Amino acid sequence: MSGPDAAAAAAVVTAATAETAATAETETEPETGARGGAQDEERGTTAAEWTADDDWTDEALALLRALRAPHRRNRAKQVAFALYCTVLILLVWGGVPSFGLFLQTSMGADYTGYGPGLLAGLPSGTAAAGLAVLLLAVRDGLWRGPVVPPRATTDWLLAHPVRPRPVLRPWFWLSCGLALLPGLLAALGGMVALGLTVRTGLPAALAWCLVGGACLPLLGVCAGLLVQRDPRAARWARRLTPYAGALVVAFAVQSALAVAGHPVPWLERVELWSGPWGWAGIAALAPTPAAVPGGPLAAALLVLPTVLGLVLADRAVATVSLTLLRERARTAAGVLAALRTVELRAARLAVSGASGDGGRWRVRLPAPRRPRLVLYWRDTLSLLRTPARLGRAALLAVPALLCAVPAHDARGPLSWAVTGLALLFGYQALAQLLEPARIETDDVRRASWSPYPFAGLMLRHVVVPTALGLLLGTAGAVAALALGGGTAAWLAPLAVPPLVAAGLVNACRGAARRDLLYRSPQPSGGSTGVLMFTAWYAAGPAVTVPLLALPFSAVLRDGSAAGLLRAAAFGLLLAAALLQWARLRAAALPRQARPGEA
Repeated sequence: MSGPDAAAAAAVVTAATAETAATAETETEPETGARGGAQDEERGTTAAEWTADDDWTDEALALLRALRAPHRRNRAKQVAFALYCTVLILLVWGGVPSFGLFLQTSMGADYTGYGPGLLAGLPSGTAAAGLAVLLLAVRDGLWRGPVVPPRATTDWLLAHPVRPRPVLRPWFWLSCGLALLPGLLAALGGMVALGLTVRTGLPAALAWCLVGGACLPLLGVCAGLLVQRDPRAARWARRLTPYAGALVVAFAVQSALAVAGHPVPWLERVELWSGPWGWAGIAALAPTPAAVPGGPLAAALLVLPTVLGLVLADRAVATVSLTLLRERARTAAGVLAALRTVELRAARLAVSGASGDGGRWRVRLPAPRRPRLVLYWRDTLSLLRTPARLGRAALLAVPALLCAVPAHDARGPLSWAVTGLALLFGYQALAQLLEPARIETDDVRRASWSPYPFAGLMLRHVVVPTALGLLLGTAGAVAALALGGGTAAWLAPLAVPPLVAAGLVNACRGAARRDLLYRSPQPSGGSTGVLMFTAWYAAGPAVTVPLLALPFSAVLRDGSAAGLLRAAAFGLLLAAALLQWARLRAAALPRQARPGEA
């Protein structure tokens, strides 16, 4: 809803309210509800309660529909074009290859060899995916939520005596529709996978997969609305997020172990019946040879709460406070503006601040007696007071270790690719520990207390992340050795120095180089600006991960001590080169900031 349109509707409502208030009878029973109380609290005064005669909601919405008719037609064309492009991409990249696989199956190709592994990993894998969907929906409710109208609606229209439910309901159902799209795609992917590997009938596979693919996203939207409107639910969501994230990783680890031939059947049964995330797995397994007893019951347990949740959520839409809607609309607009200007860190900080993730633990460490240790004391204290970063680093280290297992058995380019994926997860884990360095580069004036040059100060910021990363990598190597891993398990701590140095390179990149988006060395051959910007934005890992993947994949394949020593030497040399690169970038940051300060 655009500003002028909402302002016009608000003016009509204001004029109508004033006219009816002048002629209304004093004995008319006022309409009670949470809306009037919320408006009184927001205005800080005792506002006159409005009656049914003051309700011009239908007229205001009719006026808006008339004013927005040309805009609505243009928006419909844009949406239709976007849907056309989406369907075309899905057909080209998904439909045509799937049809080709089924055609090869009809000509004698056999993909059933992948069936046992798929069925083994499906119980824990669907539990991990379902819990992740619900967790993402709840986290979305902490900063945005499924009911977020535009700022013009919250600032102009809803501030007047207008019933909020007719205004807010379309936004809730729009969120439901958008949430259904990935669920539908997941159901189609499950149908293709089961049809190819297990030879399940396609209609049955699609129907059973749709139970989880449709119900879980809709349940997530309802949970997001509950978190959005209820502060107590939001507090519980923040408290339970670390445990839910740990469960997602644990389910994923169990799924990988099951595929590798180490299933735990009794634990899988517990997970499948533990909640909606497991009921979706029971439904997906129903048409397969590995069906779990109680498939129809699990489907009913998913469908009935989803329908009930949608009905209750539809009624609860009107109870979201106007103050909260204004805050969420401003946050969503700020995040969108940051994304449009490619300020990804600003968008991430805005989401984190609105989600309430800025909470810090009150941890105290004795101050060091030597001045040279103050910086390391500050970095350690900063990380200890934000345990969420330490937790994310530990959780992201798990898939990094898991990806190293298939890299051990793979050969050729596949081994190099899987090793690169493991290193990428390791980089993401260590990047969580470099937040003090990123805060330092957000505003170089913060470093005015330091006796070191800015470049030297930034190099000292890698000491604490490297020490913590070595502890984490050593713990992972010991766990891998306990599970039967070979000498290649010590690659985990050896990868820490170059990956931390790559993170420092990224931390010192400075202001976003949006000019790269509009550059192209070959204008006649199409723009390469997006590739250039991506290469600048992710320069550290883009250089480090491919270079490290070559020697590390060789060690994972043969496991020789000589190869391990060569990989360690190469990693240290690469770390030194990356630190020099980071020093040069950091030295340029104060010079870039001076024009803005002036």
